[in-house]
Amino acid sequence: MVQKFGVDDVRGVVAVAPTPALPGAAGLTARDTVDLGESDRMIRALVADGVDGIITNGTLGEMATLTLDEWKAFAACVADAVSDTAPDLPLFVGATTPNTRDTLDRIRFLRDLGVRGVLLGRPMWSALGADALLAFYRGVADLFPEMAIVLYDNPEAFKGPIPSAVYAELAKLPQIIGAKYIAITPKFTADVAAVGGRIRLLPLESDWLAAHTLHPETTLGCWSSSALCGPRPVLALRDAIRSGDVDAARHLTHRIEWTYEPFLARTNFPEFSKYNISLEKLRFDEAGYVTAGPARPPYHVVPEAYAEGARENGRRWRLLVGEVRRPAS
Repeated sequence: MVQKFGVDDVRGVVAVAPTPALPGAAGLTARDTVDLGESDRMIRALVADGVDGIITNGTLGEMATLTLDEWKAFAACVADAVSDTAPDLPLFVGATTPNTRDTLDRIRFLRDLGVRGVLLGRPMWSALGADALLAFYRGVADLFPEMAIVLYDNPEAFKGPIPSAVYAELAKLPQIIGAKYIAITPKFTADVAAVGGRIRLLPLESDWLAAHTLHPETTLGCWSSSALCGPRPVLALRDAIRSGDVDAARHLTHRIEWTYEPFLARTNFPEFSKYNISLEKLRFDEAGYVTAGPARPPYHVVPEAYAEGARENGRRWRLLVGEVRRPAS
């Protein structure tokens, strides 16, 4: 079977979605916690509003806390909604588990659903050396030649970043077409050089303008969990960057940064990573674009000061959506 997506399909705004939860999902013994009705509505809303791709079941998508049955139900729901509304939209469903064989089983399930993209981290019970990391991705790519892979390069989750030398080798695999990238540091430029345009390195939307200024030929997209607070500001940023309207892009970036000021991710990323799931879902619920619902255990516990910062981020984002919606005077 021919691979459906390539690097040129990874561009624009790639929205990073949660797995909506029913009331009571924070209970230790809760089962069947996925709000499938809200999941379907969420995906259809993102498609209707014009996002360029969707990622699910990373960290904030609660890959670590869903039961297998819950993950299958959510994946099928998302796949059906995309197939019904935008069958050619790049969709990357997370399949990372601590067990390589379970990960392979999940990729097979996605393939059998008709999903042709996967968000893939690596086993992280113990950190992987560069040789083992490379062997893992090569093995997956060999087994699933029809599946497009977006790397999940999260140094907190996976006990370190993907080294630049490994990026250079991964770029030789046609199945690996993108990477969800955490921060713009000097390593970003080294990694851009390493992949040679064969892997789309996706920065966070607030870093997109800076990254695009450094590498305008290759930094053609971003990932955005804030799109689940309402995608209008990020879509407006996309349009400004594409049209070369630097003033508009700079203004939107500054306003996006303003929304993040109270959010823990901006002040202490290692600490944020302990509470990522709850904080993301709290800000989504506060913004009102999606009803994300409670976080599943054990990540449902979060200090109130952090929680209020997340809610304030959601309130600020809701105001920003209103600013973007109103025509300029």
